[in-house]
Amino acid sequence: MADLVTVAELGGSLAAIGGAAYARHAHPAAYWSTVGLPVSVIRLLASYSSTMDACGLTVVPPRWRALAVRATTRREVRPVPPRRGLIRPTSTGLRMRLRLAPGQDPADVAASAERLRHAWGVHAVHVREIKPGVVELRLVGFDVLRKVRMPRVRTDLGLLQVPVALKEDATPYVRDYRAVPHELVLGATLSGKSMYLRNLLTGLAAQPVVLVGIDCKRGVELAPFAARLSALATDPDQAADLLPALVKEMEDRYDLIKARQGVAPSTPDERITSDIWGLPEAERPAPVVLFVDEVAELFLIATRKEEERRDEMVTQLIRLAQLGRAAGIYLEVCGQRFGAELGKGATMLRAQLTARVCHRVNDEASAKMALGDIAPEAASAACAIASERPGLAVVGDTSGGWSRIRTPNLSLADAAATCRALAHLAPDVPALSPFRPYARPAALEKPTGPSSSPRPVTE
Repeated sequence: MADLVTVAELGGSLAAIGGAAYARHAHPAAYWSTVGLPVSVIRLLASYSSTMDACGLTVVPPRWRALAVRATTRREVRPVPPRRGLIRPTSTGLRMRLRLAPGQDPADVAASAERLRHAWGVHAVHVREIKPGVVELRLVGFDVLRKVRMPRVRTDLGLLQVPVALKEDATPYVRDYRAVPHELVLGATLSGKSMYLRNLLTGLAAQPVVLVGIDCKRGVELAPFAARLSALATDPDQAADLLPALVKEMEDRYDLIKARQGVAPSTPDERITSDIWGLPEAERPAPVVLFVDEVAELFLIATRKEEERRDEMVTQLIRLAQLGRAAGIYLEVCGQRFGAELGKGATMLRAQLTARVCHRVNDEASAKMALGDIAPEAASAACAIASERPGLAVVGDTSGGWSRIRTPNLSLADAAATCRALAHLAPDVPALSPFRPYARPAALEKPTGPSSSPRPVTE
C-alpha cells in the first residue's frame, strides 16, 4: 500500500511538472498568470537590494541617515537602492516604478536591463522615463511576439492614429500620422511587409480618410481594397497621371489655408492657421494617405522617354513629402530596397520619410538604408530577424528611439471584406474621381444543391 502511495505521489508530481512545461510552451500567458507571476514577484522582493547593488544601482546614503543608523542600531551603513514603488501585475508581466537617488540617471538603469532580466528570471526588462527622477520598469514574462495578441485598444485614439502592431514590451505600436507624417517600410519577399500594409490600411479604412494607392505590380497588393480606395494606379503610366493630380490638390489646399490667413486685424489669433488642422471643421478637407507599394518600380527605366517620366514622378513625390504635411497629405512608401542606386532623387526622398519600419532584409546594406541613420544597433537587430517569424520588424524614427514589433495575422479576405463594408466612409475628392478604381460587386453565392427539387420517377 505504501508503495502505491509513493508511486501515486511521484506520478502526480511528474504530471504537474509535465503540465507546467507544456503550458509554458503552448499557452505562455496562462503559465505566466498561474506560475510565472508569483515566482517572479517572490524572486524580485527577496533579491531586490542585492540585485541593485550587484548592478551598480545603489548610492551612498545621506550623511544624516548614516549618522542616524549608527546611533540607533550601531550597524554598518550600506548603500541604498532606488526607492521601489508598488508592483503592478499585468497579463504579460509586471510594472514597477523606481525613484532614482540624486546622481543617478535613467540611462544607468537602462544599461542594466539585461542583468536585471537574468536576475529576476523574466523574458525582458524595458525601462521608460516617467518624469525627472522616476523611471518605470516593465518586466515581460514571456515572448509576446511569438504569438501576437493585440491588447485592448484605447478609446482615446484620434484621427489618423492606428494601432497596427505589438511592441516587444507588450504595448501596441500606434502609427500616428499627425506626429510622424511620412514612413518608409522595407522588407524582403515574405517578410511580412504586405501584412503590415494590410493592417494599416484596414485601420485607416474605418476613419474619414482619403486612401490613395500606387501599386505598380498591376495592383495585386492594393486592388482587393479598391472599394475603399479613392484612387488607384496600377502601373507607372497611371502613376504619372495620378501624382500631378495629388500635387494640384495639395496646392489647392495651400490656397485655402492662405485665404484663411488673409483675415482682418481684429480676427482672434486662434483662427489664424498654417495647416488644414486650424481650419474650421466645415471647411477642412479630409486628410489623404498615399500608399506606394514597391517604390522601386517608379524608379526603374529602360528608355530615354521613361527617364523623363521617372524624373517627373520622383520630383512630385519629393514635393508631396516636403510640403504635404500642412495640407494633410501623408506618405506610406514600401519597398524591398531603397538606396541611391535607384536613381536621382531616391536619397532625397528617403530623407523626408521620418518613420522607418524594417522587416527581414536580404543584406545588411538594406537595413542600414532604413535604420543606419537612426541607431546602428537597430540595423543590427533588423539583420537578426529570422525567416521563421514573418511580420517581425524593427521600427524607429529620426529621434533615435527604436523597438521590435510584430504585426498580427490578418487574412486578405478579411481585410477586403472590411474595406467593402466601410466603402461608404470614403470622402469625395473631385480631383481624384478620374482615378477611382472599379470595385467589383460581391459575387452571388452559387447554390450548393440542385436548382429544383427532384421528382420521383414513376413507372
